[in-house]
Amino acid sequence: MQPHLVDITTEVPEAHPVAPPPKQSTLQRLKIWTKETFFSDDPLRQFRGQPLQRKLILGAQYVFPVLEWAPKYNLKLLKSDLISGITIASLAIPQGISYAKLANLPPILGLYSSFVPPLVYVVLGSSKDLGVGPVSIASLVMGSMLQDEVSPIEDPDLFLKLALTSTFFAGLFQAALGILRLGFIIDFLSKAILLGFMAGSAVIVSLQQLKSLLGIKHFTKKMAIIPVMKSVFHKTDESIKKPKLFWISAGAPLVCVIISTILAFAIKAQHHGISIIGKLPKGINPPSTDKLIFNGSHLGLVIKTGFITGILSLTEGIAVGRTFAALRNYKVDGNKEMMAIGLMNVVGCTTSCYITTGSFSRSAVNNSAGAKTAMSNVIMSLAVLVTLLFLMPLFHYTPNVILGAIIITAVIGLIDIPAAYLLWKIDKFDFLVMLVAFFGVIFISVQYGLAMAVGLSILKVLLQITRPKTVVLGKIPGTDIYRDLHHYKEAARVPGFLILRIEAPINFANITYLHERILRWIEEVEENNLMKDFSLQFVVLEMSAVSTVDSSGVSLFKDLNIALGHKGVELALVNPLAEVLVKLKKADEGHNKIRDDYLFVTVGEAVASLSSTLKTPTVGEEVQETVVEC
Repeated sequence: MQPHLVDITTEVPEAHPVAPPPKQSTLQRLKIWTKETFFSDDPLRQFRGQPLQRKLILGAQYVFPVLEWAPKYNLKLLKSDLISGITIASLAIPQGISYAKLANLPPILGLYSSFVPPLVYVVLGSSKDLGVGPVSIASLVMGSMLQDEVSPIEDPDLFLKLALTSTFFAGLFQAALGILRLGFIIDFLSKAILLGFMAGSAVIVSLQQLKSLLGIKHFTKKMAIIPVMKSVFHKTDESIKKPKLFWISAGAPLVCVIISTILAFAIKAQHHGISIIGKLPKGINPPSTDKLIFNGSHLGLVIKTGFITGILSLTEGIAVGRTFAALRNYKVDGNKEMMAIGLMNVVGCTTSCYITTGSFSRSAVNNSAGAKTAMSNVIMSLAVLVTLLFLMPLFHYTPNVILGAIIITAVIGLIDIPAAYLLWKIDKFDFLVMLVAFFGVIFISVQYGLAMAVGLSILKVLLQITRPKTVVLGKIPGTDIYRDLHHYKEAARVPGFLILRIEAPINFANITYLHERILRWIEEVEENNLMKDFSLQFVVLEMSAVSTVDSSGVSLFKDLNIALGHKGVELALVNPLAEVLVKLKKADEGHNKIRDDYLFVTVGEAVASLSSTLKTPTVGEEVQETVVEC
């Protein structure tokens, strides 16, 4: 394909000058940075222009969202919430008992945790649909981390104390994130991590329930696939041969706890090798402040367990709340949710509750049943209260196999194969992160699998920071538009110019790479004669995507000017943002490196203005542009 020359020696329009940003003091810049970092949602905007009395009302409603909807509550809303509350209570009661056993805690704690925390959330939470209570993943992680050091069978009292203390630290950490507005920390658990982590956890949780399903008494404490399967195959004589009536409870419908309990009572299941819950204490939550321990050799364990379970439960709760808020077109305040979930765990740990958050299964049922406000959580709590006061003896004969089946049914939906396939199509690295989380959880441990996936995700972020993308721009014929040469095949290089776009902030971590990469672009141009008969005379850096530059990053431009000067090439900058321009100007006190006449608003203006100084290959020859015919 032969190139042709197009004469561009038309009148060059005057370039629009790059205006210096308004002067700001250090205090003003700090104020703006603080607002955008910690108060991006501008929570105080609703108070502006309001009288004092109205401000006090708005302040109370902000701290206690219940004050916003409770005055407008009516019988019509109560009817919907009553149905929803009773519906989720029917799910919460068996799930609560099951998840407490998953955490290696007394089953009654699952009901305690379905009574007090929802009442706290109703006062402080902002979601209309969130169903609060114990969840499978947090229960699994807490149980597995604590049992690494303390046996729930040999020392159940100490184990319970550690679980309650871990819940305290989890709540404290969650509330602190909300109060200090540091919710961005939970964003380190990306969708890929959660997808793999929850799928791996679902597999481990399901395999752990083989203990109940097969009636195995001596089962491994380890939460990894290999020791679990060893326990299953090495104990087959213990499990399948003894319970002659095992099929009755195992074949019962998963949700029919009452039916299975009646059957177990009728046949005296405990005499046939079928494990049952046993006696559960009647009455409301006893105080547990005296069970919290803040010293001793296990303090580090409870802090670590509280931190990890706090992050996981907070991520799940906020994600569930936002999902249903989007479906019903209302807003959930993330910082309020962090404070609400954190404070309900702090309160909960003093009333014999272990870690709770928003449950996806309960929230889905709550939404489907037509809940209108958070009052459905109050109805659920009242139903649990009635159960605690009057119905506990009825659960004496509930088979553990039913609880295991309930857990399997709840967690099996966490394995999202279509989402994994979509991840594979969109981003292969994220798919790898998901696989690391999945296999790390099932082959090593829950906490190490999660840590490995988070580490890999952070590595990805570091690679993006240290190896920012740079692209060569070319002009689309017949326009004044400049685009990536590899993306737009019709775009052509401008003779005498190397136009580059940097697509990331410039900082100490990437200046060496950027310096070497820009020089390599120049070498490629010179070695391959990409300018045809022209020599390279200008390097133009398009900086619209460079949001910030640090003190080390400023030195990149000084070093580039020196390196380019040796080659007889000059540097021009296009559309540097305000913060970047201010720092460059301050660093260039001599005004000999960053010249105003080499600063431009657009690439088109830069090329048009600098073309007038372009040295042609032959004396007297007009400035021409090489454009490739398509």
